[in-house]
Amino acid sequence: MVEHNLVSLSIVVILGIAAQWMGWRMRIPSILLLLIFGILAGPVFGWINPGELLGSLLYPVVSLAVAMILFEGGLSLSMKEFRAIGGVTAWLVTVGAAITWFIVAVASHWILGLDWSLAILLGAVLVVTGPTVIGPMLQFIRPTGQTGAILKWEGIMIDPIGAMLAVLVFQVILESGGRQPEMIVLITVLKTIGIGTLSGLLGALILGFCMKRNYIPDYLHNPVALMFVIASFTGANIFQSESGLLAVTIMGFALANQKSVSIQHIVEFKENLRVLLIAGVFILLAAHLKPADLDQIGIGSFIFLLVLVLVARPASVFVSTFGSKLSTKEKLFLSWMAPRGIVAAAVASIFALRLEEVGLTGAEALVPQTFFVIIGTVALYGLTAPLVARRLNLAKAHPQGVLFLGGQHWVRKMAKTLLDEGYPVMLVDNSRHNILAARNAGIPAFYASIFADNVLDRVEISGIGKLMAMTNNDDVNSLAALHFATLFGRSQTYQLIPEDEKLLDAHSRHLRGNILFGKGMTHSALTEWFTDDAVINKTKLSEEYGLEELKSQYVDKVLPLFLITEGGDLQIFTAESSTKPQAGQTLISLLLSQPDVIESAKEVSSDKIGDEQIA
Repeated sequence: MVEHNLVSLSIVVILGIAAQWMGWRMRIPSILLLLIFGILAGPVFGWINPGELLGSLLYPVVSLAVAMILFEGGLSLSMKEFRAIGGVTAWLVTVGAAITWFIVAVASHWILGLDWSLAILLGAVLVVTGPTVIGPMLQFIRPTGQTGAILKWEGIMIDPIGAMLAVLVFQVILESGGRQPEMIVLITVLKTIGIGTLSGLLGALILGFCMKRNYIPDYLHNPVALMFVIASFTGANIFQSESGLLAVTIMGFALANQKSVSIQHIVEFKENLRVLLIAGVFILLAAHLKPADLDQIGIGSFIFLLVLVLVARPASVFVSTFGSKLSTKEKLFLSWMAPRGIVAAAVASIFALRLEEVGLTGAEALVPQTFFVIIGTVALYGLTAPLVARRLNLAKAHPQGVLFLGGQHWVRKMAKTLLDEGYPVMLVDNSRHNILAARNAGIPAFYASIFADNVLDRVEISGIGKLMAMTNNDDVNSLAALHFATLFGRSQTYQLIPEDEKLLDAHSRHLRGNILFGKGMTHSALTEWFTDDAVINKTKLSEEYGLEELKSQYVDKVLPLFLITEGGDLQIFTAESSTKPQAGQTLISLLLSQPDVIESAKEVSSDKIGDEQIA
């Protein structure tokens, strides 16, 4: 028995992490793979039986995991961001949620044949979208404008609201023969909001106070924060069922917007923990389905899904955004992004179990229909939303643009070269002189410290997918590469090699970016290159003329900088790079030579080679 449970737990972890890894590699939503793997491991092959594995602990474990995920979501909410999109978000989670609830409830009754009480409960459950599915999709799509922020806020705020609605309907169903339903609803709403808000604010206040007064050692910050999250969630739920989700969301929001103590290390810890929690919870819930549950899915389920996608969501968005400054394209994109996630799965599973215990007919249909909607919406939106965003000109596939950190004259020349080739660039520096010079050259530039609060909320990075940290401060370059690895991916963050190259051996690989260009290409070395009549050269490579021929022509030095593939992908040369330029590609390189050699090379280029001297 012990060995069987060990194997089952191992399968949960292995499948959960593998699904997220495969999702990243295949560029599809990992949650779709998590659900598929869970169904295969559970009702199909019988490898995992969560009921036997965890018993009565299954739903408490799921509830705590959801609480920690929502707390992490709350940590990502910025008050400055809310001031710009708060009005639209508020309408979406109130009026929009009510419209969705009504349409889903009616469709559940007439299409799925559920009793009105169950139909209204399913409508409340499916109001939620959820940060567990919205977040990864937005990170992949990176839409322009305000749509990304609106979807993020909606997904985080709607989860506790949807859970509260489900609790209200559940209590009305159980007490339909007792007190007036209106009183039940009023009392439950007031208790949920009051207890959830008080518990969340109290948890944030005490944790912040303890950290500010150094009552908690640094190495215990993350575990103690986790302790406070669990305490706030459980304490709120003891006094009012499901108010804990609101408590942890408010706790995260309060901590994120206070200025007394830094919580960046807590944010990073929770982001890493979220990956494991999402992996485990989705596998367990999907595996908990029974083979008989799959028989509940029929043609009505597909029609019901279409109503949610084509009727409920667009109606909710267009009514909620009426009179706003959002463009029609932005409204259309918002209408095509409403995947359901972990909260819908957990809430439906918990309430279905309780309703079955009291003998309510038809309750067994809640879980399979909810999971079908989750799988259907994640698959539909996850596979099509990037294409829709690109068709609406709100995002670009595989963004190839570059965010330059630093604005020295030769950095500006590199940025201008890529800009002239059609790649989006943005230059960020804290030197007003450099920013003014960049703007005069037509280069988009922003005056700020790259580490300033919410700098990315104010800088337009649409179409940008790479960072090149090129300041004269090696520590700033390393910190920037580490900071932006979560946004662009570690493989797309680059920095100059430190002036003291021995520091490379002292720094762990994961604490820095990819080293730009080559060994010895420090900030001072590149400055000397440009001082010594170096030029940036663009060469269209062919079978007869490649990189080796270019090196042999320029008698001193050739430093490859960028490679543009025939498909338009931008590759950056690094010290560890194994990039081999091919015929048909365009090589952008830095040439260092004597003036007379450069002049003769220009003549050869124009007559025979097709090179172009850019600067």
